[in-house]
Amino acid sequence: MRLAKRMEGIGTETAFEASARARALEATGVDVVHLEIGEPDFDTPANIRAAAQRALDRGRTHYAPFPGIPELRAAIAADATKRKGFEVTPDHVFVTVGGKGVMLYAIEALIDPGDEAIVPDPGYPIYESLVRFMGGTPVPIPLRQSNGFRLDVDELASLITPRTRLLVLNSPANPTGGVLTRGDLEQIAELAQRHDLVVLADEIYGRILYEGEHVSIASLPGMAERTIVLDGFSKTYAMTGWRLGYAIVPESLAFAFGRLLINSVSCVSTFEQDGAVEALTGPQDAVDAMVAEFHARRDLIVDGLNQITGVTCLRPAGAFYVFPDVSGTGLSGAEFANRLLYEAGVSGLAGTAFGGVGVGHIRLSYANSQQNIRKALDRMAQFVAGLKVPA
Repeated sequence: MRLAKRMEGIGTETAFEASARARALEATGVDVVHLEIGEPDFDTPANIRAAAQRALDRGRTHYAPFPGIPELRAAIAADATKRKGFEVTPDHVFVTVGGKGVMLYAIEALIDPGDEAIVPDPGYPIYESLVRFMGGTPVPIPLRQSNGFRLDVDELASLITPRTRLLVLNSPANPTGGVLTRGDLEQIAELAQRHDLVVLADEIYGRILYEGEHVSIASLPGMAERTIVLDGFSKTYAMTGWRLGYAIVPESLAFAFGRLLINSVSCVSTFEQDGAVEALTGPQDAVDAMVAEFHARRDLIVDGLNQITGVTCLRPAGAFYVFPDVSGTGLSGAEFANRLLYEAGVSGLAGTAFGGVGVGHIRLSYANSQQNIRKALDRMAQFVAGLKVPA
């Protein structure tokens, strides 16, 4: 069967492949600590589950309006206005199947063959994959450990060309946990306006923050009309399997998002949207407790990694990942991650799964219990001790 030429450019998400390898190893009887998947290990809060169950019992199983049910669009608008610092109205909100739906529609709507999109490196691999799929050219902006995994604004400016259409930001970031400061975003906003760029601001980890403030670039003067905000329920409310995301879009993109939703998924499940209304308007205690636990796990894993010879790890300000530099062990990130799984029973990801800057790094998710994190750290220390680490 002949596949379309565009299929040559589409990538994948390595975390799922790594998880499959780890599960296959487990099936042989090996005990594996899973630190590869970016998924909260908490249950969806009971009040949210109950709201969806009540909706099912009420027969909320039919088509919903394609942009989302009015109650959810209103709840998102109110929550975003409060938390993100700029006025959001329901007509600018589109409910999508996961955050990936927002990425897909934004890139489909904006990128023609030959256009360029600046994407973070290291960064979530689907940004680059979708740009290539649409015939565009992804241009990586390096995020280096030496700069706290924040982009260098002067370097960003040097990458902008007449073909640049889109700039993708992710803060707090996957895979590094890095957070852009207000000052960073103000300089980025000036560049976006000067060069007439659209910004895709992935803020899915915006509430999983341990210090500092979360600043939405859309809240800065002149930016709401050129920013697509991506957010959702997967990370904040432990609702990954619900596949519920949303976009806040400028008026100029509302038609495009609507048409793309209709042509792809028609709508998101109605009863799930009722659950999402409860997520936003109900008690937030479970979110606060989850973030507090992630904070404790962050400190546990960072302190433990920095005690291992040849490993250095920054303390991330948000999300639930660390991106340690393991090059001091004499191994590349890919070699380290592969051997760590098969020789020590700890599953992580090679840094190069997220871009070329990650060649000496691995990504570990601390969305696992403190007990399992301690077990993983012990195994990593023993693994590295068995290597001939450069002095």
